[in-house]
Amino acid sequence: MSQAVGKTALAYVRAWHHVDASERILGKLADRIAIVLMGKHKPIYDPSTDCGDYVVVTNAARVKVTGRKEAQKVYRHHTMFPGGLKEVKYRTMKEKKPDEIIRKAVAGMLPKNKLRDRRLERLRIFSDDDMGPFKNNLIQRWEEGSLRK
Repeated sequence: MSQAVGKTALAYVRAWHHVDASERILGKLADRIAIVLMGKHKPIYDPSTDCGDYVVVTNAARVKVTGRKEAQKVYRHHTMFPGGLKEVKYRTMKEKKPDEIIRKAVAGMLPKNKLRDRRLERLRIFSDDDMGPFKNNLIQRWEEGSLRK
């Protein structure tokens, strides 16, 4: 009997990963989260299929950036009205919506294709330790060695 899983339903099972973002660098953290959302850590990875896992991020308000990005980084979006370019500084965004900082960083590291929105739906971000109803799910923590740092 073979021990290989192959491309069966068991290989595509989605696991839940927990990430503590406190004192982690934003870019390196977003890179690891994007890899898990795409499923690149699995041996059955295929760019055309959605085989990634769920990721739950806690302590998003305590994420760090390097250099002078805290004073210089600006998030821009357009309202689609004439003259509707809005700019929000990193410090303001960190106070009001710390989860959006990680969400935008991860979205920038995912491929820009039809699977991107579906992959971002599997990302859950909380600004503090409380995970809400997701703490009861099957969760693998990165500190336990289930995924390299």
